[in-house]
Amino acid sequence: MVRLSDLHESEAAHMQARADAMPEIPAGEWVSPKPLSESTVALVSTAGMHRRDDPPFTLGATDYRLIPGDVDFADVMLSHISANFDRSAFQQDPNIMLPLDRLREMVAAGEVGAVAPRHYSFMGAMPDPSNFEATGTEVGRFLAADGVDVALLIPV
Repeated sequence: MVRLSDLHESEAAHMQARADAMPEIPAGEWVSPKPLSESTVALVSTAGMHRRDDPPFTLGATDYRLIPGDVDFADVMLSHISANFDRSAFQQDPNIMLPLDRLREMVAAGEVGAVAPRHYSFMGAMPDPSNFEATGTEVGRFLAADGVDVALLIPV
C-alpha cells in the first residue's frame, strides 16, 4: 500500500479528500462465533478477480463475480487496475488476493472446519461503500445459504 507521504503532494491531497468524504459506518452488534475449527469459511475479495469466461469488471462496478471453492488459479484473472498497486504479486501467487490454498491447508490441519463452496470478488477502489448495499446483501444471503460461518474480507 502506498503511503500518502510517498505520493506527489497533489495526488496525496486528492486521496486524502476522497478518504475524508467516505461515510462513517457504525459498528454492528457483536456476534460470538463458534470455534474456527468447526466453521465453514468463505473469502470475499475486492481485487476484481474473475474466471476467464466471466465478463471483466468495469470502472465503478458494484457487481461481483463468483469464485468456486475448487477453482484452478490458472483460470482466474484480475480486472482491477490501479497505479497504486503492483499486480506482479498476483501473477506470482494468487493467494495474495484470494488465499484459497492457505485456507485449504488450514482445513487439512484441523484449524478450520471447511472451505465454503463459493467465494466472491468485487471491484475495489469504491469510495462510497454504500454503493455495495444491494449486491452485498445478495452475497450475504448466498453465504448464509452455503452455511458459511465466517467470511474473511480481503481488501485490495
